Amino acid sequence: MKATVINRRIRQSKIEFFQKNIITWFDENGRDFPWRKNSLTAYKKVIAEVLLQRTKAETVAKFYSVFLKKYPSWKSLYETRLGTLEKMLTPIGLYKQRAKLLRKLAREMVKRNGRLPKTKEEIKKLPFAGQYITNAILQFVYNEPSPSLDVNMARVLERFFGPRKMADIRYDPYLQKLAWKVVNHKDSKKINWGILDFASVICKARIPHCGQCDLRNQCRFFNQGT
Repeated sequence: MKATVINRRIRQSKIEFFQKNIITWFDENGRDFPWRKNSLTAYKKVIAEVLLQRTKAETVAKFYSVFLKKYPSWKSLYETRLGTLEKMLTPIGLYKQRAKLLRKLAREMVKRNGRLPKTKEEIKKLPFAGQYITNAILQFVYNEPSPSLDVNMARVLERFFGPRKMADIRYDPYLQKLAWKVVNHKDSKKINWGILDFASVICKARIPHCGQCDLRNQCRFFNQGT
C-alpha cells in the first residue's frame, strides 16, 4: 500500500478525536494492575510485558506477584532450573519454548548487569524481544511513545479507522503506521492502556457494547452497521 493512500486513510482530526476520548474513558474506567505503577523497576516492567504477551491481563494479575516473589531479579530467573520455570509458566499458557526464551533473556541481562539497551535496534537483538516486547520496553521503561499492538489493539483501531490488508499485524503497513500515529501523544501510556482496557470492556471481539461506546459517533464499524 502506497504511503499516500495510508496518509489519506488516517485523518489527523479523527486520530485526535480518538486520542482525546480514549484518555477520558481510561481516566474514568481504566483497570488497576500492579505493573502500571511508575515506581516499578525495569525488570518488573519487562516481566509483566512478557507474561502479558499471550495471556489475559486478569490472569496475569493473579500470577504476577507470585512470579516476582519466586524470581525477584534477572539473576534468580537465570539460575533457576528450566524445568522449574516451565512448570511455573504452564498455568498461564507459556510453555517450553517461551520458558527457554525467557531463560535466554535472563542470561543476557545478567551479562549486561541488568542494564537494558536503550535503542530500538539494540533492544530487538535481545532474546524474546519481538515487535511487541521491543515496543513495550521503549514505552514503559523509556517512556518513548510506542504501540502495544496486539490483536486487541488491532481490533479497536480497525473497527474505528478501517481494516488492514495483511493477515499478520506485524507486517501490515497501514495498521503499523496507524498504531504509531495514535500513540504519538504526551499521554502515550494512557492511550496504550486505554485501548487495551477498552478492547476488554467495551470493544469486545464477539459482542461489542457499541451502545456504551464514547467513540461511536466517528466509528466506522458502528456507522456502517457492521
